[in-house]
Amino acid sequence: MIMPLFFGVIASSALILGAIIGVRFELPKRLLAILLAFAAGSLITALAFELFEDAYQRGGIVRAALGLMGGAIVFTILSALLDRWAQPGAQATPADELQGSAKLDTDAAASDRKATAASTRGAAGMALLAAVTLDGVPENVALGVSLGEGTGGLALLAAIFVSNLPEALVGAASMRSQGRSAGSVIGLWLACAVLLVVAVVIGAGPLSGTDPKAISLPLAFAAGAVIASLADTLMPEAYEHGGPAVAISTAAGFVLAFVLSLA
Repeated sequence: MIMPLFFGVIASSALILGAIIGVRFELPKRLLAILLAFAAGSLITALAFELFEDAYQRGGIVRAALGLMGGAIVFTILSALLDRWAQPGAQATPADELQGSAKLDTDAAASDRKATAASTRGAAGMALLAAVTLDGVPENVALGVSLGEGTGGLALLAAIFVSNLPEALVGAASMRSQGRSAGSVIGLWLACAVLLVVAVVIGAGPLSGTDPKAISLPLAFAAGAVIASLADTLMPEAYEHGGPAVAISTAAGFVLAFVLSLA
């Protein structure tokens, strides 16, 4: 259990580091966009070569496809509900829905944080925390399964780390702009990090010796949740605040994660 615990702590430490940076420093929106795009590129590698491919090999294309669609559907529904919750008292118009959500509030991270406690932008931080937990649990279970079976997992570890950092950074800054204390914000992200460490340990322990077909579903579910988060949040927000240049950052994230997957 030492190795899975070590990997889990490394992967989840990005959440704590990002939260500390988010509540204490103001970063340019373009830099945040570049970080998000880099995270998106690394997650593309992870979902294609670590999550979905493994799910397919374990359970076949039907089981893998059903799990992937299930993960995408669940994430999309919860994301829409969280968007509504993050905008209390405001009825979203069709035009607002076309413009997207504010889960990744880069404005809050880059501004002087003079927003009031009633800021709907600030409330988006809690929505992002929930989203990170939703796709983070199956991702970390998959990491634990890889470690328990001796199949590596280095690329998935790198992808989880580099995606956790900017998500926690932006989410924490958004919470801070809502008026939450720095201690409470860091505490929330610390709790999320502990949960994800436990997920790695469970994946490497009780789940590593189970029927491969049973493991196929959570792996595919994680892949679906990642795809949905890329399309729903990471890529749109990165492009909105970083412009076409984020394409280079996305490619760099993909290449780095792919190189690590060959190790």
